[in-house]
Amino acid sequence: MSIARVYEEGRIRIPAEICRSLGLRIGDKVTFTQNKNGEIVLSNASARAIHKAQEAFSGAAEALGVKDDDDVMALVNEVRYGKIER
Repeated sequence: MSIARVYEEGRIRIPAEICRSLGLRIGDKVTFTQNKNGEIVLSNASARAIHKAQEAFSGAAEALGVKDDDDVMALVNEVRYGKIER
């Protein structure tokens, strides 16, 4: 368990071991969410955004018929140049 002190204007200093655990670096943003039990959860906002994007794109490759690197490059060329090389 880690403890942090609350300073003026509600500022806190996140303990180093928590920063390491979350992969936080100077300038990163964090999110605070409340779970069903009323507990507040601190998360790395960048990592959370990546996970949300991954969830949103889940299944997109299969829907487009992308199976390997060659399919990815063919899709990129199709979008960039209008060329279909599949």
